[in-house]
Amino acid sequence: MPDQLRPRASLRTAVVWDVLKDALERRVKATGRDTLDVLDTGGGTGNFAVPVARLGHRVTVVDPSPNALFGLERRAAEAGVADQVRGVQGDVLGLFDVVQRAGYDAVLCHGVLEYVEDPAEGVRNAVDALRPSGALSLLAAGLGGAVLARALAGHFAEARQALTDPAGRWGEGDPVPRRFTAEQLTGLVAAAGVDVGAVHGVRVFADLVPGALVDTEPGALDALLQLEAAAAELPAFHAVATQLHVLGEKQG
Repeated sequence: MPDQLRPRASLRTAVVWDVLKDALERRVKATGRDTLDVLDTGGGTGNFAVPVARLGHRVTVVDPSPNALFGLERRAAEAGVADQVRGVQGDVLGLFDVVQRAGYDAVLCHGVLEYVEDPAEGVRNAVDALRPSGALSLLAAGLGGAVLARALAGHFAEARQALTDPAGRWGEGDPVPRRFTAEQLTGLVAAAGVDVGAVHGVRVFADLVPGALVDTEPGALDALLQLEAAAAELPAFHAVATQLHVLGEKQG
């Protein structure tokens, strides 16, 4: 994320942002257009949409929450990109009720598949919204990270439950309806007609490190960001990441 947009919350977004920014730069070179059309499904208040718009691209955000879309509008205005960001109410399963097919150079589907009834349909819709060779950025909850977090918190039965549950849930009180392995996510993406370019583990360490350490130790935040970036592409760490990010390109 640009320096002015990198608070401590960047621990949760830095890896994805760096990969996404590179993907958009490649699409600019491939298309010969400085301004891309980007769709952000479930984009909420614009955590990614507004920074993408600041790069000069047009962004459409689809989200079911009117409150989130109101926050998006305010955030875009404060960032000076109100004319480049459009919010519409809807969801990924009814995507083509509000946007056109094959109309976008890149589609973001972040934090969506955990909550939809049919993840495969959600991925297919996201891919169908792409132009040929368009970029798909998919971010979803990782199974291994949840198992590790419950175990380290001393909730061993819940950790085992998450490990064996088909949806990756640790119990009735689990707020996340579904979690994925890297193999499950890449399988969904490949089945929808996307060539997988890279898989990244996100928040491998960030959710395990005490916040007080990061906030008070000089240089700790930058060092942790560098560690997250170094581990993100290593398959060994995908199995313990809180989130998994898949970047792919729609087959031409």
